[in-house]
Parts: sequence; structure tokens; C-alpha cells
Amino acid sequence: MAQQAYITETDDDDSGPERRTTRIRRLYDRAVTGWRGDRRIWRRGLVTAAVAVVLAIVMAAHSHIPNAIGNLGSLTETFLPWFGLLIPVLLVIALARKSATALIALVLPVSVWLNLFGGLLFDKTGSGGDLTVATHNVNADNADPAGTARAVAAAGADVMALEELKATAVPTYEKALAAKYPHHAVVGTVGLWSKYPLSDVKAVDIELGWKRAMRATVATPSGPVAVYVAHLPSVRVKLEAGFTARQRDKSANALGEAIADEKLDRKILLGDLNGTMNDRALTAITSQMRSPQGAVGDGFGFSWPAAFPMARIDQILVSGVEPTTSWTLPATGSDHLPIAARVRVDTEAQ
Repeated sequence: MAQQAYITETDDDDSGPERRTTRIRRLYDRAVTGWRGDRRIWRRGLVTAAVAVVLAIVMAAHSHIPNAIGNLGSLTETFLPWFGLLIPVLLVIALARKSATALIALVLPVSVWLNLFGGLLFDKTGSGGDLTVATHNVNADNADPAGTARAVAAAGADVMALEELKATAVPTYEKALAAKYPHHAVVGTVGLWSKYPLSDVKAVDIELGWKRAMRATVATPSGPVAVYVAHLPSVRVKLEAGFTARQRDKSANALGEAIADEKLDRKILLGDLNGTMNDRALTAITSQMRSPQGAVGDGFGFSWPAAFPMARIDQILVSGVEPTTSWTLPATGSDHLPIAARVRVDTEAQ
């Protein structure tokens, strides 16, 4: 007995390009119609709009926030880039509330943030240069100083600065770096290792009472360069006192004066400044030197804390030399990330 098969075509409402297109269009029309037909879109979300305006004012006028109360101005400037994270939050709220007023207000903080930090979103690294420098706060409690030294040296720096050197660990660093760096000097808790001869090595008084800054002349093939190494005092965030940074600020001013008095035109500062380039407390230094990270780096270059970098408090600053690239190195046994930059000492050979 012959069997006959019957095939029945079914219309699957959830498949097919036409059905999907219709569904997407319906959702779009619903959203657009909801906005067009809602006369309250200008009255809703006023609080969100106000927050957006305040955010824009804070970012644009950060330099006018007083430091008199808990150094609030410096605290704001230290984490200023992170204020941008509030923008997508406000955007979601504005969309959920269907507030045209809030959406328009958001243009202000977006514009201010892009004006301040938009340039850091792009890779500006170049090529060339004749001197590579690096700096690293190695952490006095580092459990693997030899490994840390080798990791930083692997970056190929010609001149390398180390901060927070523990006296008992200095011989370990010296032994680990001896093969690559025949010249070095340690002053207090900071040190400088170089492939080129060092001279005029001396401590720099940053008004601490102990030695955490030094200066040396590095005889590079392209000419002498004054290299400063500094570890400015730490800052603390306390509920009862705010952002305590009085000693850091005092030391920053003293370091700025020393650099301003430098006789050599080519100057490089390497170290942990416990402050960002936005922090007004470092103006005595940043007003006369530039950051390779800001000029030719890729991204923000955050260096601390190593587990989740939130701020660039380790700095390479230059004057009289031309930066060509800047980057952050992989984590070591320290709570800071090492950073490096390449510069052109012979600015006439381009």
C-alpha cells in the first residue's frame, strides 16, 4: 500500500527578514512616536539636566575649586578624568525619562570632557628619538627587587630612575642592573642607573629633612642632559581632613625652584610626584616642563595603583628635548606601574 506524504507549509511569525524588519520598525515607531506625542519631554528630567550642568561646571572650572577645605581642588583634579563616567549614567537616565531637556544639557559635560581629555583618546606615539628613559616606584616592601629590576630594564631604557629604594635592597638592585647599566648613583631613597657616564651628582633639597630627590648630568651621545629624580611626599585622603597634601605641595615648590635654577637647557624629571598633571599643586614643576604622555602618548597612562590604575602620579617631564613616544610598562612586584618615554636630545637632527 502506497504511502503518501503531505507537506504543509507553515507561516512562522518569528522568522523571515520581512517579519524582523516589521518588528524593528514597530519598535522604532513606538519609541519615536512616544517622544513626538509627549508634551512633557521638556518638563521631565530637570534634575538630571541640572546635574549635567553642574558636572560641566565642575570640570570646566576645576582650577577655581578652593583648596582651603581639605584640598578639595587638588582631590578633584587628581581624579578629574573619571568624572566622565557620570555622563553615560546621566544619558541612560535621560533616555529612560524621555527628557529632551536632559539630553540637550548633556551636550555641556560631553563638550567639556572632550576638550580636556579628548586628545588622550587617540594614539599619538611617534618614532625616532635618541634617548629612552624610564622611572619606577619599586615599593620599599617589594618582595622581588631583583625581578622588578630586570622587568624595568627589559624596556631598553638608556637611563632609569628608581624610587622608594630600601637601603637593604639597594645591593640587590645594583647587582641585577650592573650588566646593563655601568653607571649609577643612589641618593637617599632614590637612584639613577645609566648606560652613559654620570657627573655632578647631588641631592636636591625638597624640604623634607631626608633625601628623596637627586640631580645628575648624563653624558648622552647627543649632549649633556640634566636628569632629576624625585619622590615627593605621599598624600592621604581622610574623612576628617580631606586630601592632606601640605608637605607634598611644599616639596613640589622646592623641586620646581631647583629645576628653574638648572643651568643646562636640556632637563628631564623622572619620579613619583604623587600628583597628576592636572593638580595645581604641581604648577611650580608643570609650568616649566611638559609630559611626553600628554604630547605623544597613547591613552591616559595611569600608573597607580598597579592592580587597578586610576591616576598617573608617576611622571616623566621634559624641557629642552623633544618627546617622541611614551608608554606604560607591565606590572612588577610594586604597587606602581613603571613608565617609559623616548625623547630626541639632538633636536636639530630631525
